Amino acid sequence: MKMYRIRKNDKVQITCGKDKGKIGKVLKILKKKDAVLVEKVNMVKRHTKPNPYAKQQGGILDKEMPIHVSNVMVVCDACNEATRVGYRHTEDGKKVRFCKKCNEIMDQGGKR
Repeated sequence: MKMYRIRKNDKVQITCGKDKGKIGKVLKILKKKDAVLVEKVNMVKRHTKPNPYAKQQGGILDKEMPIHVSNVMVVCDACNEATRVGYRHTEDGKKVRFCKKCNEIMDQGGKR
């Protein structure tokens, strides 16, 4: 099982590509493709046909496309900068992520 330092609902910054520098929230992690779906980033036009059975109109829709995990960095809430993530154990034995720049704990849970 692959482990990523990025989790759902993290705030991330895009490090390369056409959307370099943009910040958004992670909507979904696609483990099979090693990619993440970021809100309002990497938008493309999707042409759709109308479907009367599902009551969908046809037209041109804007849609987010996945970005490779290596092209995003987590943004720390405390220092508000894109940073690398480290792991440490707390006194009660939970494994937590921390910001490598300001040494602040990024989350309070140890789900992994």
